[in-house]
Amino acid sequence: MATTTKAPTTKADVLIRNESTVFVFCPLSAAAKAWFNENVQSEASQWFGNALVVDHRFAWGLGQGLKDAGFVLE
Repeated sequence: MATTTKAPTTKADVLIRNESTVFVFCPLSAAAKAWFNENVQSEASQWFGNALVVDHRFAWGLGQGLKDAGFVLE
């Protein structure tokens, strides 16, 4: 009988979706939500539900900041 092992799965803190000219960042964990509140200046109109909509020119910097802070991105 063969045994199978599953690779450990890492739960994402932030989901990121490329929508062509904008990127959508959806913080999932409480820590990620707190990081957004402390580190991101945004207008209410940039939030679509629980997700932040960001111009494509700023998405890389935001993603890099999240990675540098130790968050798992998906």
